[in-house]
Amino acid sequence: MTPVVLHPEAALVETGLEAAAEVFKALSDPARLRILAHLAKNPRGACCGPEPGVCACDLEAVTGLSQPTVSHHMKCLVSAHLVRGEKRGKWTYYHIDPQGFALIKAFLPGIGG
Repeated sequence: MTPVVLHPEAALVETGLEAAAEVFKALSDPARLRILAHLAKNPRGACCGPEPGVCACDLEAVTGLSQPTVSHHMKCLVSAHLVRGEKRGKWTYYHIDPQGFALIKAFLPGIGG
């Protein structure tokens, strides 16, 4: 069987589609949408200090989920480039990553959005 060789432009398009699929997969969970909405409305967290970003412990209260479950959702959002996490001491602070949202804005007009 002959391997399929993609034209460089086709490979670039395929890479973009894979990245877009990862972003939309991350957006498909209600808890993740709740987290994103909270991060967008509250760029500073409530409980762990004045630093920019929302502490992971704040997200447990926002979602009503356990720490391991919140961590799983944050890993998905970070992997999709929708959220950035910054470790400070024993806490991780999260904020919106514009890179993933730029991908959404670029992708949707191409399919009629």
